[in-house]
Amino acid sequence: MSSNLRILVATKRVVDYAVKIRVNAAGSAVETANVKHSMNPFDEIGTEQAIQIKEGLEKAKTGKAEVVVVSCGPMKAQETLRTALAMGADRAIHVDTNEDLQPLAVAKVLKAVIEKEKPDLVILGKQAIDDDSNQTGQMLAGLLNWPQATFASKVELSDKAMTVTREVDGGVETIKTSLPAVLTTDLRLNTPRYASLPNIMKAKKKPLEKIAVASLGVDVKPRLEILKVAEPAKRQGGKIVESVDDLVDKLKNEAKVL
Repeated sequence: MSSNLRILVATKRVVDYAVKIRVNAAGSAVETANVKHSMNPFDEIGTEQAIQIKEGLEKAKTGKAEVVVVSCGPMKAQETLRTALAMGADRAIHVDTNEDLQPLAVAKVLKAVIEKEKPDLVILGKQAIDDDSNQTGQMLAGLLNWPQATFASKVELSDKAMTVTREVDGGVETIKTSLPAVLTTDLRLNTPRYASLPNIMKAKKKPLEKIAVASLGVDVKPRLEILKVAEPAKRQGGKIVESVDDLVDKLKNEAKVL
């Protein structure tokens, strides 16, 4: 492969995966105040993949790549972008908004950014671990009328094309698509690197552009209304039965599953 690429990676700031989730007092959302946040793990994988593509081109001396990361959210979203820059991304774009954007709104915002940046490849995590929607990548590809490769566990680039092994219910599927395209990453695609202290310091000097969401002329009005958020029922202790007949009786008369 001999070319120059621009890769745009979408990232999201979410409650850290190690935090025990709690519902707020109003029962309207997950509690986020005074809770540790970090980059969505699937977006970390997407960032790592973009950097690996860039490093592969440079090592083979067959081209160059620019990695641009973008995130939508309040000022604290810049922390997530700085993490991506410390991993090795070249520059960042912060779409500033205090609105809680739903997947369709995010896809519209990304489309507006893409029309300006004109990347050859757009990478997103397959889903965010806060809402688990798994919709933004597919919606974005539809809005752009671009080919898409979702749930990627292996990616190979050639001239103006991309071969992707993707995880499906029955195993794996390999597809080939032209560029530009939208790619969403699955868990087994790679293991994201840790940012070193020198790279964290360098990231502070890398360019980070701030854009007001209103300046993009995009309708980000929510289409869905959350009526209630509740924690799952606490798991009850198990019971030891003496025989198969006892098991069937309890499943039928107590659990009501037979």
